[in-house]
Amino acid sequence: MNAPFRICFVCTGNICRSPMAESVFRAHLAEDGLDGLVEVDSAGTGGWHEGDGADPRTVAVLRAGGYPHAHTARQFRASWFDRLDLVIALDSSHLRALRSLAPTEQDAAKVRLLRSYATGAAGAAADAGPRELPGLISDSDLTGDLDVPDPYYGGFAGFEECLEMIETASEGLLAAVRTALTSRAVVAARAPGHDAPPAPRDPHRSHSKERA
Repeated sequence: MNAPFRICFVCTGNICRSPMAESVFRAHLAEDGLDGLVEVDSAGTGGWHEGDGADPRTVAVLRAGGYPHAHTARQFRASWFDRLDLVIALDSSHLRALRSLAPTEQDAAKVRLLRSYATGAAGAAADAGPRELPGLISDSDLTGDLDVPDPYYGGFAGFEECLEMIETASEGLLAAVRTALTSRAVVAARAPGHDAPPAPRDPHRSHSKERA
């Protein structure tokens, strides 16, 4: 059985944007019947809020949108890259921080901007990247246009705006993950020994057993 496809959403303190993205995307997966194949969590680039719940405004926005929610903030660790398939940054500062934290170039290529998956987004590139997922953007292409803005210092409307951006981008991310899961299944089916025909019987061994 294949290991689950693992995704981690990352913002600054893991109390506003990334827990919102985690809840929204988990709901999308459940609706699409993929929740048993994909694991989702979230974290922050910093540890200021480790152990805290999500911002009350995030919780309120999620409840209003009908999204189930339970959360404890964590800080992202470089050691997590090895088990993750995708690390989804909520803005360009997170993307840079995560890529600089990545132990290898392959790990750095797992880091993508969430809004690069939004339909019509400037960064929704054809560059396949690891596991043939779109959305790979070079640091030189970062302009901030694809950021989900930090709502922490603003009012409730800023959280509603973030939710809308996250919902829109999540649809594209879901499509990309669905494609990746299909590709993974195809690769597994083509692996040596998969559904291999039974080995031919040894006539001498069969004869010996009959004589015994």
